[in-house]
Amino acid sequence: MDNQKNIIAAIALSSAVIVLYSLFFIPEQPSKDKILAEKEKIESAETPKIEKTVIKKDISRQDAIKSSKRIVFENDSIIGSISLTNGGAIDDFKFKKYNKVLGGEEKIILLNPADTKDGYFLNTGWATNDKIDVPKPNTIWKTKSNAKLTPNNPVTIFYDNNQGIIFERTISIDNNYLFKINQKVINNSTSTFKLYPYGIIHRNNLPEDLTDFYILHEGVSLILNEDEIEEIDYSEIKEKKYSREANSGFYLIGDKYWMTSIIPPQDRKFRLDFDYSTKYRSSYIDTAGYELGPNSTIKHSIQSLIGAKEISLIDKYDDDLKVANLDLIVNYGIMYWVVRPLWVVLDYLFKFTSNYGYSIILLTILIRLVFFPLNQFSMRSMAAIKALTPQMNLIKDKYKSDKQQQQKEIMKLYKVNKVNPAASCLPILIQIPIFFSLYKLLLLDLSMRHAPFIWIWEDLAAKDPLSLFNLFGLLPYNVPSFLEIGLLPVMMGGSMWLQMRLSPQATGNDQMAQMQQKMFKFFPLILTVILAGFASGLVLYWTCTNLLTILQQWYLNKTIKVK
Repeated sequence: MDNQKNIIAAIALSSAVIVLYSLFFIPEQPSKDKILAEKEKIESAETPKIEKTVIKKDISRQDAIKSSKRIVFENDSIIGSISLTNGGAIDDFKFKKYNKVLGGEEKIILLNPADTKDGYFLNTGWATNDKIDVPKPNTIWKTKSNAKLTPNNPVTIFYDNNQGIIFERTISIDNNYLFKINQKVINNSTSTFKLYPYGIIHRNNLPEDLTDFYILHEGVSLILNEDEIEEIDYSEIKEKKYSREANSGFYLIGDKYWMTSIIPPQDRKFRLDFDYSTKYRSSYIDTAGYELGPNSTIKHSIQSLIGAKEISLIDKYDDDLKVANLDLIVNYGIMYWVVRPLWVVLDYLFKFTSNYGYSIILLTILIRLVFFPLNQFSMRSMAAIKALTPQMNLIKDKYKSDKQQQQKEIMKLYKVNKVNPAASCLPILIQIPIFFSLYKLLLLDLSMRHAPFIWIWEDLAAKDPLSLFNLFGLLPYNVPSFLEIGLLPVMMGGSMWLQMRLSPQATGNDQMAQMQQKMFKFFPLILTVILAGFASGLVLYWTCTNLLTILQQWYLNKTIKVK
């Protein structure tokens, strides 16, 4: 009976862990009053406003690209172009190795020109309060050559305002996702000006593949002054404006797997602004600015990671760029220190197996081996408690009308026999964080996307594509989405039912025992339905855990004798 209680408790707690995370583990956001106070303080500064992009038309992506003069960029990971006609914006970005759908040939497109419906781009520039012409979002830039931007060939574009000032922008890329933008202003006039460099990420609409899952953040993320990560959802930006000041850090607009970021110089004061009017704007501006004297030059550089949230690659950038907490681009929340070791092990196993399905199975085995002594200790505790069941029943009968005294006598019985009832719960309490951490890992790890296991399960990041209600594809008709209960969830439910059958059954005719018996019967079915919509990789882990628990339980039942 006690073993049964523990099993039910483990399942219930594992099912509720996501809800608990949303209640207790999501970082506290600043209060509205604090945000407004910061906004008023910051907006009162002398820093000029960044020129807004005016969208003049809504045309197709293909037409938008064809209608502007461009510099093409390409490396092993990406291909795209920079618009010389639209202010030198990076507004055409496509992945080479990530397909839009499983088995398709169309690649993921991340950035789009401003005049398209899904306009999404990054640009840099200079703002000023002085009466001089600075590059605007619609400024036409020129290039000194028509060379292609590659890792071995940076390109320089320029704009002459015909007032004695030349703006230059040298852009370079590495072989993955890092853009470096070095800006220079040359003053050939006799006047002095104050200029403020900025960077802006502009997005017309929400991404079409927005997950909108409450434990998965999609929107703006920022880490300032080496502090904890702050996350702002798209809906929050739409409701109110956010402003932040800092001396170091970075920010990004991130979807589940993709990102566009701005990394300012880490030794200068800057301000971040996030707002929405008819589009989402996320901007950075250097608040100190630069004084540009006669016949002088000023320089300013920013970096930008635009691409996929590949964990191993981000770790490399974290080491190379020396930007604090850059690895939090993939944010695991409070479970970071559990998830990261799991990822390291899973990544190593993948290098060994070349299959994430087999890697998950091996990881499950390793976890069970690590916790085997703890589970054995728990089983011995439950066996000791079960041996005391006849005496506990006598106590319950003797003090039937006095529940308080009944509890005191049972606790005294535990103490005399040196039995700790809490010991049986210890494995549950420890394994819940493991389960949730693996859930976060499988949810956020891009490597799981379109990762096959065997021919049945071709995408471990997606739910099981089969359905029990057409005999897993054997019958020639499709079923409604709410009836898509795949083979893996069914295997998970079946293994859980068998696990419970091997556990001691609740006895007695009291209300509590009857309720436990009902839960015992229906919980595997309920959990099967719930997990049908989860990633196949997670259901695979749970199924393997159940099967290994059955083997372990059988072994321990054979080796642990109960009087």
